[in-house]
Amino acid sequence: MTSEPLVADHVLEFPGGYTRSTGPVIGRFLTELRDGRVVGVKTAGGRVLVPPLEYDPATGEPVTGEWVEVGPAGTVTAWAWVHEPRKEHPLDRPFAWALIRMDGADTALVHAVDAGNPKAMRPGLRVRPRWKTDREGGITDIACFVPEVTMIVSPTRAEYRIRASASLTRFLEGIRDGVFRGGRCAACDKVYVPIRVSCPECGNVIGEEVELPGTGTVTTFAINNLPDPRAPEVPFISAYILLDGADIPMIALVGGVPAHEVRQGMRVRAEWAPAEERTPSMSSVKWFTPTGEPDVEL
Repeated sequence: MTSEPLVADHVLEFPGGYTRSTGPVIGRFLTELRDGRVVGVKTAGGRVLVPPLEYDPATGEPVTGEWVEVGPAGTVTAWAWVHEPRKEHPLDRPFAWALIRMDGADTALVHAVDAGNPKAMRPGLRVRPRWKTDREGGITDIACFVPEVTMIVSPTRAEYRIRASASLTRFLEGIRDGVFRGGRCAACDKVYVPIRVSCPECGNVIGEEVELPGTGTVTTFAINNLPDPRAPEVPFISAYILLDGADIPMIALVGGVPAHEVRQGMRVRAEWAPAEERTPSMSSVKWFTPTGEPDVEL
């Protein structure tokens, strides 16, 4: 017969709180915290201890009594993420316990870092203390540390109007109709897409219009990780695509293939929006997708 284990609950409590004297070293440290400053004490060897100790941990010799104000910023040297804070923790949301070496100190103290998410944490992260308004002389007078501001987000919006030239209008009308229109230079035989008024190669006026197929080759590309309303997914590919029969590439999106599989020389074709949804704009070309043909050597 198996007996249930005997269990007894106990409580260790000091009514009124556990009281101890701080001594001149820790007392000075806590007093400075109450006044919104972090200080360290120097050892005979010149090291600055934060938090301060009464004796040099390396030699056992008494500290000098020379005080140095450090910080207010510091550097994270190591950290551990707390996904589910407990009621006795300093923050009620996920945070990091971190070793922080204050500027001017040679040792690190342990404190909470309110970083928002673990991806923001790293060794070398610069942080600053967030002080409580009502301070009593304890390490918790620093509510937590927060990362230094290294980026800002500024809402930006500019409204402007572009009047399409006659050649660009002709090109966009072709996009609305589901065709790519280019211009051929009679002098050097180069074909440009979109249509141009004059040839950038020889300067001659371009008068001949040509229609090009919706197939081409990826010449170069970029992987984009920021959302774009035009993109099929994130990450997505923006690429320069040389249409068959053209002499310069045009920029467009690439879809229908994982981003890591796109490559130079890949054969692609245009995926058009339904005819009833097309307008004279590049949004009528949703993106280019692989044709499955062998790659072209560039």
